[in-house]
Amino acid sequence: MILKIPNVLTPKQLAEGRAILEEAQWVDGSITAGFQSTLAKKNIQLPEESAASIQVGDMILSALAQTPLFMSAALPCKIFPPLFNCYQTGHNFGDHVDNAIRYVKGTPVKVRTDLSMTLFFSEPEEYEGGELVIQDTFGEKSVKLSAGDMILYPSTSVHRVKPIIKGQRLAAFFWLQSMVARDDQRSILFELDNSIQQLRNSVATEDPSLIRLTGVYHNLLRQWVET
Repeated sequence: MILKIPNVLTPKQLAEGRAILEEAQWVDGSITAGFQSTLAKKNIQLPEESAASIQVGDMILSALAQTPLFMSAALPCKIFPPLFNCYQTGHNFGDHVDNAIRYVKGTPVKVRTDLSMTLFFSEPEEYEGGELVIQDTFGEKSVKLSAGDMILYPSTSVHRVKPIIKGQRLAAFFWLQSMVARDDQRSILFELDNSIQQLRNSVATEDPSLIRLTGVYHNLLRQWVET
């Protein structure tokens, strides 16, 4: 499932975040790439332990916790702290698959990467090229979202970032371990949850059918969840 999560950050949060990121010290982006990805990756990013990365990352995580669409689709168990990259003219990231396990630096915490996320800090008109291209069952999906929007997609997907022709693309990227590991099961739960929410707006909350459907959702969750 590939899903757009709109308006994760408010205009005020975006402005504050960009101001912090633009004043930060950036390094070569290969520091977080695996061996194969290093060969395909050309960008710059913030060190994950930097004060700027931690401050803006915490802002993003707080915002996501208040985003029902994200919580319903992702069913997060553990989230790797957001990292930040910058693609400038000539930068790109070739076809790759994200590492299956990510270790949180300086801690014993490890995160299985079920879902990958990119949250945009630059507006589409600020740069040419730089689309995130994700391969799925139905072909390739090209993603270039407004600042403050986020794309959520399976970490098993082959994906790339097209070369920047002009301008600068600033974004956060990170991963999460879901309580439900399988993408097809998460998709079923997401569709069922959406249907239940829509029904709640059109029928009485004590309607027996709605109560049964809610029970089906939670019984499926009990079967599939990993804690």
